[in-house]
Amino acid sequence: MSDKAFVHLDQRAVIELSGEDRAAFLQGLVSNDMTKVAPDRAVYTALLTPQGKFLFDMFVVEYGNSFLIDAEASRAAELCKKLSMYKLRSKIAITPAPHLAVFAVLGEAAAKEFDLESQPGSAQEFAGGVAFVDPRHADIGLRAILPADGGGERVLAANDFAPAGFERWDMARIQLGLPDGSRDLEVDKAILLENGFEELNGVDFQKGCYMGQELTARTKYRGLVRKRLMPVEVSGPVPAMGAEIRFGEAEAGEMRSSCGKLGLALIRLEQFRASNGRGLTSGAATLDVLKPKWAVFPEGE
Repeated sequence: MSDKAFVHLDQRAVIELSGEDRAAFLQGLVSNDMTKVAPDRAVYTALLTPQGKFLFDMFVVEYGNSFLIDAEASRAAELCKKLSMYKLRSKIAITPAPHLAVFAVLGEAAAKEFDLESQPGSAQEFAGGVAFVDPRHADIGLRAILPADGGGERVLAANDFAPAGFERWDMARIQLGLPDGSRDLEVDKAILLENGFEELNGVDFQKGCYMGQELTARTKYRGLVRKRLMPVEVSGPVPAMGAEIRFGEAEAGEMRSSCGKLGLALIRLEQFRASNGRGLTSGAATLDVLKPKWAVFPEGE
């Protein structure tokens, strides 16, 4: 299997946000600093409820005179509708962009192949679109927003990247402990800091007010993180999304997405400490927690 590979992420879609107020409009809504978005810088962020609970995650990068938003395809229309609710007098246009598609570009040398620094969020225009190092963690490789209808596939193949199945990217993502939208973040319930958004560059604590900011800040500064999303290795039948995880008689968490015998689970830190991450159960399965190297837990865990 070629180390240089790409995956068409057809579960993602692109929304174009144009107009002179695009940065100011998003700045008051999402968790990250939109003044950092530029043709050479992509940002990962989230839109929350006023109570600080997860609604949508998204990648934002500038291309031409617009922001391109990489979002969940199945919920893109809902995101457009939600953003439109806050438009008011802002000089912006929110437009689905079906002529563009999202790709993951894998391989240790992927950034070098695109003349990008191997730094999260590093971006540049490429072949009628834009390529950028995943803003969450450089080890997962690049994302590229390119022409759809085969155009993206052709240009990547012309640069000696071979097509690969979704499972290859999904396994790499899970091994690193990176969430994938509502597959891992429960809508109207998930809290950003329980899902690694601080370490994964998805929230800025210096930017000022945004929707849901109060809970996010309180969670950080009062040390209220009680759970964390982490990879788990499964022995036995892989639990369904949402399945309860236990340590002995105690509730220890819930299962999220999975691929093969690996998955992500939202684990209670109290039970993680008590079990040392070993021997958790869910139905007939046994789960061992694989704490990501990038994750920072309270009390130096």
